[in-house]
Amino acid sequence: MLMLAVIGAALVYGLQLRRPGEASTEVRFVREMIQHHTQAVDLSLRVRERSDDRTVRTLALDILLSQQEQIGQMRGWLTLWGRPWGGPGMSAEHARTMGMATPAEVAALDTLPPAQADRHFLKLMIRHHDGALAMVEPALKGGVRPEVQALARQIQATQAAEIKVMTDLLRARGAQPLPETAGDEAPAGHQH
Repeated sequence: MLMLAVIGAALVYGLQLRRPGEASTEVRFVREMIQHHTQAVDLSLRVRERSDDRTVRTLALDILLSQQEQIGQMRGWLTLWGRPWGGPGMSAEHARTMGMATPAEVAALDTLPPAQADRHFLKLMIRHHDGALAMVEPALKGGVRPEVQALARQIQATQAAEIKVMTDLLRARGAQPLPETAGDEAPAGHQH
């Protein structure tokens, strides 16, 4: 029994020591999630600066702070793994399937009247979080470093809960979520 515990500990220790390769699930997940989180931070900053709605402002601040913290954590991992922060990011097509907002959708947060911008933010962020839920799936599989799996589970739980909150907020404002992928909806400002 002691021998099995020693072997198990050695396997876990060995997994922790190995540095993920450039094409590994860990490196790809971390780089893409940094890109994804960076847009969520941008969207949250934009709406927080303009919104008159205390609930939306608080939600935006929560997203902003939690995702900035996770970006720092993921950049730290890349540094520890000897991998540059940059590298292949998401292609435009992959970004759309992962719920990323288009430049026009982002810009609309700066020009729509505040109440419409709030609804637009909630719609964009629900779709964005849906994309993150898809993105965490590969990081939850076996063979992925435990700290990466733990972050993926945290993202999954937090963003699923935030989707419910945002959907309720959106419905309370008489609006519905966007289709799951960018490009399927009318131009920004037309479904508000």
